[in-house]
Amino acid sequence: MAMHRLLGLLLLAGAFALGAGAAQAHPHVWITATSELIYAPDGSITGVRHAWTFDDMFSTYALQGIETKTKGVYSREELGPLAQTNVESLKEFGFFTFAKADGKKEKFQEPVDYFLEYKDAALTLHFTLPLKTAVKPKELAVEVFDPAFFIDFKFAAKDPVKLVGAPAACQMKFQRPNDGTANAQKLGEQNFMSGENSNYGAMFANKIMVDCP
Repeated sequence: MAMHRLLGLLLLAGAFALGAGAAQAHPHVWITATSELIYAPDGSITGVRHAWTFDDMFSTYALQGIETKTKGVYSREELGPLAQTNVESLKEFGFFTFAKADGKKEKFQEPVDYFLEYKDAALTLHFTLPLKTAVKPKELAVEVFDPAFFIDFKFAAKDPVKLVGAPAACQMKFQRPNDGTANAQKLGEQNFMSGENSNYGAMFANKIMVDCP
């Protein structure tokens, strides 16, 4: 359990990159993500459901020391302690998920329905973030990113975002981050030396926008 907790903290320690200097302004973990925005029958949004697939190198590292009944096969139950550690660690970093309803910041409850899945040599963390209060905004914005850019979130090429149960009139737009190479270099020169790097990863944010008349 001690090792599992260490792995979980390493996975979600975006803050480790803070103050590391411009030379460390690059990701150490890569995640391919898909997300679902969950709506209630009355048209209000109640939460966000994520599926985050980690790169094969980190997946291999994270699985070290986990005992299994069958070699190379990891059940949901066997991965349970690591999944719990990961979602508990997410809280410190705001779950890397930031929402605004009609311009007002919204907060999330603790993750529910979480589990880890091992497939094709990669770990995928599934979890749902319920909103503290269901909202019915005309304009909803959800961003997924690591402010410290310790973790690089890249949404799946196919069906990266889905609306589940949303009113038919709602329209969703998804914006991937730009390359950002030139901006990153500029920020690295100007901001990192002055210590103003707490939101460096914002330029790499994946943005989900939903308009409901």
